[in-house]
Amino acid sequence: MNNHRYLIILLASMFLVACSGSTTYRGTWKAVDNEGKKLEIFFDAKLLKLTDNSHQIKEYNYTQNSVNITNGVETYGIQIQDVGSYQLYFPFTDESKGFITDPNGNVMYTISRDEYITQEEASLLM
Repeated sequence: MNNHRYLIILLASMFLVACSGSTTYRGTWKAVDNEGKKLEIFFDAKLLKLTDNSHQIKEYNYTQNSVNITNGVETYGIQIQDVGSYQLYFPFTDESKGFITDPNGNVMYTISRDEYITQEEASLLM
C-alpha cells in the first residue's frame, strides 16, 4: 500500500512540474525579431514578460506542453494564454542561444542570454 501512495505522489508532482517552464529557458533573454527590433523576454515558472525598447511590459501566462531532445537539440513547446503555441529551440551546444519559432518552425525571435543577435548571426554559430 505504501508503494502505491509513493507512486501517486511521484506522478502528481511530475504533472505539476511538467506544466511549469523548464529551468533551461527560465530567466532573462535578449531577443531580436525578424525586423531587427530588440526586446527582453523573461520566463518565470508560468509567467512570460516582454519588455520593448520603450520599456512597455506585456505579461502572459503560459504552460509548457512538450519537451523533445534529439541528438542534443532541445525543443520546448509552450502555450501562451490567449496568444498561441510556440517552441523554444536550442540547436547550439550550450543553451545560452536559441530561437523562438511558430508552430510551423518559422523563427520569430533569436534569443541570447548575453547579447542581441540576429537570426543570421546565430546561424553562423551553428
